[in-house]
Amino acid sequence: MKHLIPEFDAMRRRYPPGTESSLVLPCLRRIQEDRGFVADSDIAELAEYIPVPRIQIEEVLAHYTQYRRAPIGRWHLQVCRNLSCSMRGAEGALGHLCRKLGIEPGETTADGRFTLSTAECLGSCGTAPVVMVNDAYHENMSPARLDALLQELHK
Repeated sequence: MKHLIPEFDAMRRRYPPGTESSLVLPCLRRIQEDRGFVADSDIAELAEYIPVPRIQIEEVLAHYTQYRRAPIGRWHLQVCRNLSCSMRGAEGALGHLCRKLGIEPGETTADGRFTLSTAECLGSCGTAPVVMVNDAYHENMSPARLDALLQELHK
């Protein structure tokens, strides 16, 4: 994390004095972009840098599902399970991915290529069911479209 301090310092200058705790979210985002997840050592260093109590950072990590505490696969597949997606087949899409990848939500394939997760809402209700792969949305997903997506990701 130490190599990110110049970026954190630049962010800090944009905040008024006394609001340093507001740096938690953007700093965690940047750490995750850099490492792929937020390690325990990152939490300790960030708590010292800002400074805030470690529990404040732990609470942010527990509350916001976009932050990861462990490494994930090259391709992170998130299946939206909110009402609109559920009504349009999200459970079937999730089951299909589980069978094809041989893993359950929260797991990563043995080769480290795929991590499968669920998301409460990806905000694309009109094009449900939706699967997000890393930062890209794949909408109106059917078993055939999921198979094509997996085939493309295996290349």
